[in-house]
Amino acid sequence: MAPSLAYDGRVYIADTSAWSRAAHPAAERDWTVALRNRQIATCPTVKLELLYSARDGSDFDRLEALLGALRDLPITRSVTDAARAALRKLAHVQPLYHRSVRFPDLLIAATAEDGAVGVLHYDARFDRLTEVLDFESRWIVPPGSL
Repeated sequence: MAPSLAYDGRVYIADTSAWSRAAHPAAERDWTVALRNRQIATCPTVKLELLYSARDGSDFDRLEALLGALRDLPITRSVTDAARAALRKLAHVQPLYHRSVRFPDLLIAATAEDGAVGVLHYDARFDRLTEVLDFESRWIVPPGSL
């Protein structure tokens, strides 16, 4: 029998907010299945955020090896162009609305759009980014449940 797929079988860039909640009992099963089935991807922004959180050199090396085994979506000129266009659209919604999203989240969402994958997260800013970018925003567990 074929292994079951998590998250409706889709591929997602896992944001750091998802990584930090992946071991929670409410998320662990789907996360483990998704990792096993290569449904979890990454990008340079997420890699840098996760590696920055390493406690020491050994932890850094372990984490870098783990991340190196995942599908890695690049930040290209089309990604930065899409991020800039999205920021412009947000700025035109209302004054300072473009500041309601974080720069790393903007790049992650634009990378997901460019790579035709979703973003797995626990962060409402990704829902806001779906207003201006075309990607699936998926919570690792329902919002407010952790």
